[in-house]
Amino acid sequence: MRGMDNDLDHSPAQRDLLRGRGGALYREIVEHGSLSARAQRFRAGGEDHDALALLLDLGLITHERGNLVPVDPTLVQSRVVGPLGVQAADLMTESSEWANAFAELAQVFRRTNSVGGPITEIAGLANINRFLQAVVADADSELLTAQPAGARSAATLKVALARDVRALENGVSMRTLYQHSARRSAPTNQYVAAVTELGAQVRTLDEFFNRLIVVDRRLAIVPGASGTQVAIAIHDPGLVAYLTDIFERYWERATEFTDRGHTTRRAIAEDVFNMTTRMLLEGHSDNASAKRMGVSTRTYASYVAALKDEFGVETRFQLGHAMARAQTHGRADKPADDSAGERPGADGEPEA
Repeated sequence: MRGMDNDLDHSPAQRDLLRGRGGALYREIVEHGSLSARAQRFRAGGEDHDALALLLDLGLITHERGNLVPVDPTLVQSRVVGPLGVQAADLMTESSEWANAFAELAQVFRRTNSVGGPITEIAGLANINRFLQAVVADADSELLTAQPAGARSAATLKVALARDVRALENGVSMRTLYQHSARRSAPTNQYVAAVTELGAQVRTLDEFFNRLIVVDRRLAIVPGASGTQVAIAIHDPGLVAYLTDIFERYWERATEFTDRGHTTRRAIAEDVFNMTTRMLLEGHSDNASAKRMGVSTRTYASYVAALKDEFGVETRFQLGHAMARAQTHGRADKPADDSAGERPGADGEPEA
């Protein structure tokens, strides 16, 4: 049997033995005060040979005049747990150093146009989110983001807030575009309040636009053609400049999120009214129209109902006829009041 001074490789198997037969033997010795070390079961091949060997190695049992005597476990614990804690700390430090080394190389890869070509496809939401976290953390001076489809979920905004606050605290300027419908979302209002306090600017727009993120005017990220499961990272300077210009044009037409004045509310209500009219005249389905306006189908249905009231009709067919006739006669498209842009949907907002 090994003595207490020997170095042990404390494995999960030894821990299991201690919790099993080794622990049972220790409790037996404690209950009796001591046991004879010459018992047959402790000899090589005996049922308790391995359990006793482990207790002796750990220092939980000592020999006194041919007997096995228990030792207080609290006096022994540091001998095992202490070195394991040091090993864990060393492993954590080493793991962090490796992560930093890979992060430095990854930053070089993301910032280099020539590696992987001017356009890179990123597949899978988890990979897309990791990539976004990394490129936002890499930003030096500016972030431009366009977030369509109305309000984002509270969970999504929680992740975005932590990421965006870090960027703002690092001195990065940030401008974000939403659709008007995001104004009715409580989580979005809380997010906007937090980031604007740190210097971010947020505006809303009536018309539909696609998701876009521009980092330092050197990298643009847009959705893939197949939907939200694929993102396209664009490094080409010409394409990035073109997308940045599109963002700037949208930005100039947008309204400050924090502007809640009567004139602004009236203008937004008219935007919603006119956009609903356009969706109906162009023949889009309710689902498609709701998606383009960034609202739920129920909220869109309430907009259509407001149009029916405005034109004094009861059916969609009558509404289409009345709008076509009004368009022919040059009637101005204005809502009856300024509440159209503020009416909440019955089933909330979709997640962006």
